[in-house]
Amino acid sequence: LNLHRPIYQKTAAYGHFGREDADFTWERTDKVDALRETAGLAGASAL
Repeated sequence: LNLHRPIYQKTAAYGHFGREDADFTWERTDKVDALRETAGLAGASAL
C-alpha cells in the first residue's frame, strides 16, 4: 500500500469538492462549453 507516501492527505480533511487548489483537477470547469456542445446542449442553460 505504500502508506509512507501520503498522496491522499490533502483530501482527507474538508472533503473532495469545492476546492480551488490546482492539485484538484476534477474541480476544473474549463471544458464546460466543449462538453455542452458535444452533448448537443450548447444553447441550454444550467439549472
